[in-house]
Amino acid sequence: MIGRLTGTLAEKSPPQVLVDVNGVGYELDVPMSSFYHLPGLGERVTLLTHFVVREDAQLLYGFLTHEERATFRQLVRISGIGPRTALAILSGLSVAELAQAVSLQESGRLVKVPGIGKKTAERLLLELKGKLGDALAAPAAVASGAQGDILQALLALGYNDREAAAALKALPPDIGVSDGIKAALKALAR
Repeated sequence: MIGRLTGTLAEKSPPQVLVDVNGVGYELDVPMSSFYHLPGLGERVTLLTHFVVREDAQLLYGFLTHEERATFRQLVRISGIGPRTALAILSGLSVAELAQAVSLQESGRLVKVPGIGKKTAERLLLELKGKLGDALAAPAAVASGAQGDILQALLALGYNDREAAAALKALPPDIGVSDGIKAALKALAR
């Protein structure tokens, strides 16, 4: 029903924002990934929306990117995953990180999101497999063989996806796993 809102950002109180559209204030819940990239108060903002009608409430969720909204919609289609849980997932993981976790079947990354237990994480991985789009899964698909092993080692050591990906880019493509891990750790230590 409401697909997009463009207006002035009137209030920001995580995870909720108030957007003034020609005198009408719309309250939207947004994932933290969108919240951190919002403009300042009083500035214009455009948010893509997802409208949920329940018997006790009408709720509006906002997103800065098409990918976030599409992923949110994919998540709420899964039995047992409501809008609040989907919002928590998108607040804890970027769309690319979620796609990578699904493509590598890493339930451990999903369990770190508040409200997601082991069984729910495994169900999410099963339900989302092949549904997040080839464009989103492409970065994870590139990391195969030795590169994939190096990436997994860096993630297991506690580095985030951005740090690990940056370290991988600096490595020669034909490097072995042990040498690659050593070189990546040296690069990350700087």
